[in-house]
Amino acid sequence: MSEPREHRLKRLSMRSMRRGIKEMDIILSRYAEARLDGFDDAMLDRYDALLSENDQDLYQWVSGQKPPPEGLRDMIDDISTVAFQR
Repeated sequence: MSEPREHRLKRLSMRSMRRGIKEMDIILSRYAEARLDGFDDAMLDRYDALLSENDQDLYQWVSGQKPPPEGLRDMIDDISTVAFQR
């Protein structure tokens, strides 16, 4: 049985807010709020997989301290754009 979209969006939003480090809570919750509603199922799958990555790695990728893996580069770039908008 597949998860209803509304439940999936809520689950991904909560996973975005409840990370291991506060910086990633802020970055990913801001991103989830800005983007999740517009994602199709394939993009939600990609974001769900991204949330399984280690917070230390995610922070270094998003902040530009280390390059992200090629398969995540476009999403990491988008997260950085949303997170660091002024």
